[in-house]
Amino acid sequence: MFRKLVKSLIPKSLFKAIEPYGHLAESVLWQVVMGFPAKGMKVIGVTGTDGKTTTSTMIYTMLNHAGIKTGLMTTIGYGTPEHWRDNHVHMTTMPTRAMLARIKELRAEGIEWLVLETTSHALAQNRVWGIPYSLAVMTNVTHEHLDYHGTFENYRAAKRLLFEHAVANTAGTVQIRGIINADDPSAEFFAQVMGPNFLTYSLEHGDITASTVIGAGSGSNFEVNVEGGEKYPVQIHLPGIFNVSNALAAVGVGRALDLNSDQIAVGLGALKSVEGRMNAIDEGQDFAVIVDFAHTPDSFEKILSGMRAMAKGRLIVMFGSAGRRDEAKRGKQGASAGKWADIVVVTEEDDRDIDGEMIMQQIAGGAIGAGKQVDNNLFLVHDRTEAIRFAIGKANAGDTVLLLGKGHEKTIERADGEHEWDENGSARAAIRERMKMAAGQVTHG
Repeated sequence: MFRKLVKSLIPKSLFKAIEPYGHLAESVLWQVVMGFPAKGMKVIGVTGTDGKTTTSTMIYTMLNHAGIKTGLMTTIGYGTPEHWRDNHVHMTTMPTRAMLARIKELRAEGIEWLVLETTSHALAQNRVWGIPYSLAVMTNVTHEHLDYHGTFENYRAAKRLLFEHAVANTAGTVQIRGIINADDPSAEFFAQVMGPNFLTYSLEHGDITASTVIGAGSGSNFEVNVEGGEKYPVQIHLPGIFNVSNALAAVGVGRALDLNSDQIAVGLGALKSVEGRMNAIDEGQDFAVIVDFAHTPDSFEKILSGMRAMAKGRLIVMFGSAGRRDEAKRGKQGASAGKWADIVVVTEEDDRDIDGEMIMQQIAGGAIGAGKQVDNNLFLVHDRTEAIRFAIGKANAGDTVLLLGKGHEKTIERADGEHEWDENGSARAAIRERMKMAAGQVTHG
């Protein structure tokens, strides 16, 4: 309440300048009041534009299967293998008080390590002050959240703070303090603050690489190559070359914690799926339907180009773009969809109090620039439930339908507030409805 009052009384530019200090004071206060609940805990922070949740979950699964009692806090939820709680708010790294309360819960469950998905907002706002990061992991840094950070340089610098925290933690329990994606153009920027205490991973050139990658719709098999000559096979059950990269980041964590190759391979192979990430929806239909949280231009490029290569028939994609978030990405999303997909269906994501029709037109502009034509292979259907029905209704046998942007989220935000949402459930209902209608038509005929 106090923060909202201050925000309403002073210029926006001044508020943004002093906001981190207000968050810092709040973080210090709650850490003191709650007794620094993470003190002595070993924390792995995972940051990046895309892949944070999947990479965090891979690390969490790997460590638990290696016998290390590990907790997880991500966009999806938080908990341990014995007790999981869903996250019902649109926030990854929670405000300090809520985050510390969750850490206290996990500590009471006896965890040794915590994998904490850590956002640029939380780092820039000092919300994670006092969290004893032992190890920092970077997935990638691409166009996102410029509505808040202003420039890409500010956004990247905010993410690097995680690595600075890990280096500064003199009580850290591992020699390796950073795991960096060498395929990302910002790799050197992150490495600058690490000294010699980091590992790089890459599909081709790093301390940890992958070779002989064989991908399928259900996952990938590949060989891990570690500098020094060690090689061993790994199988993951998450499709897409980007998930091979995410797995290599987890391998880096395993190396930093002195896990052996069997512990790493078994742990990565134990993860069967991540909620809202490349989830196949199967109701017995003769076309594929996949739900994914992808919502950035880079994630669109990766998932759409990857699915284009694997799709047997046409590729149909449905998505929107959030209101009160980075406007500049909307046209980029549309352009990527227009480039790779045969049919593009534009809809709402979380309009909030922003004109949904305007958002759709901004997205459509990018798709049109990539060659799509409205009411031919580009369709604007604002209601997301109707858009899912429409996209699934367009599918023929062998086609692939991608539903992007909401993934695991349990609500959708509109001008009148939050509404319950279930992307997987909506997709299943639309498939069943289509199959029922088709069966009725056949019977009638």
